[in-house]
Amino acid sequence: MLQNSRVKIYIPRFLEEKITRYLEAPEIIAVLGARQVGKTTLLKRLYERIPGPKVFLDFEDPEVLALFEEDVKAFARLYVEGKRFIFIDEFQYSQDGGQKLKFLYDHYKAKFFISGSSSLEISLKTVSFLVGRIFIFELYPFSFGEILRAKEPKLFELFSEDTPFPPSLHERFLQIFEEYCLYGGYPRVVLAKDHRERQEVLKNILTTYLLKDIRGFFRLATESHLQKLIKALALQIGNLVRYQELAPLAELSVPSLKKHLAILEETYIIKLLKPFYTNRRLEIVKNPKVYFWDLGLRNYLARDFRPLSERPDQGALVENAIAVELFKKGLEVNYWRSKSGAEVDFVIQDREPLPVEVKAGVAKSPGKSLLSFLKRYASKRAFILHRGQPSSEIREKTELHYLSWYEIARRPF
Repeated sequence: MLQNSRVKIYIPRFLEEKITRYLEAPEIIAVLGARQVGKTTLLKRLYERIPGPKVFLDFEDPEVLALFEEDVKAFARLYVEGKRFIFIDEFQYSQDGGQKLKFLYDHYKAKFFISGSSSLEISLKTVSFLVGRIFIFELYPFSFGEILRAKEPKLFELFSEDTPFPPSLHERFLQIFEEYCLYGGYPRVVLAKDHRERQEVLKNILTTYLLKDIRGFFRLATESHLQKLIKALALQIGNLVRYQELAPLAELSVPSLKKHLAILEETYIIKLLKPFYTNRRLEIVKNPKVYFWDLGLRNYLARDFRPLSERPDQGALVENAIAVELFKKGLEVNYWRSKSGAEVDFVIQDREPLPVEVKAGVAKSPGKSLLSFLKRYASKRAFILHRGQPSSEIREKTELHYLSWYEIARRPF
């Protein structure tokens, strides 16, 4: 359950429906994601829905974890035997959990569900032992659609219909999308009663959960370099990561910087977007661009929650929000930049490269960079996401679709 200051609320997650398809499959279900995105809530929801003999365990309970670590057979007799479904929350706390879980999977007919807050920890300790035995699902902060469903269910129903919106609804969706750009999608933040409470929740998520967990899980000697790095990255969203320039800001060597960037990515704080290229001589091929999985955290780090209309980084925020929506769809996404300076924000890898350009205002033309990409790759479709309402045109045999920012949430591509 999610809890605000008055009542307990459960808000369905899109991932719940996806996992439900595999309830009868034999594979272990692993739900990974950052702290406070709702993994425990989702697991408890599934636990409540599933009939039959079952147990819900939490590896933050030292007694339960100790028994699992010290004597897995005794653990099985106490918790697994006679059960059809076994739920284990915070599985990353187990030091050699993968090997023990493999034993349980191989010797008992129970269906296992686990959660963890670091993809790297789970991968190293669990997945290597469970090849062919595990399905991994990632849970992120609320998407735009989930925020709509949480805050305005009737509006979400309208949003889910594949029909154009009148101007009044268009403005309402823009308003909610702008709020998404400012405060992100952490469930507790979405349910906060006012801006002040949202900022306090974001502060606690960052300092109490994320940074301390990162330091503990990866045995970092200090948080100071990590904090310097994450603050520097917060001011560079949508930009190329230039290692030689970023390392001095975080007071790290370049190899150590890359290690810290990997940690931030594996713990679901940032996403590094790699370039799309076919010609190494003419196109950028190495440096990634950086985005934050949650813009609320990013804006807390930047100490800026002003409305989009008052901000010089408006374009970067909207681009980051679009990036996150694309990532959450599970699409294979890159960016494109030529060495002469032409750039397309996103390229979706499909049967052909599908370019997506983001504009901060109302777009009236595709722009030179997008046309340069289309000349080189001759894509049949291209998308321009802007503040205006939908329209389309054809340029050089390419269908150009102008969509409102929020339309990204209901496009399957």
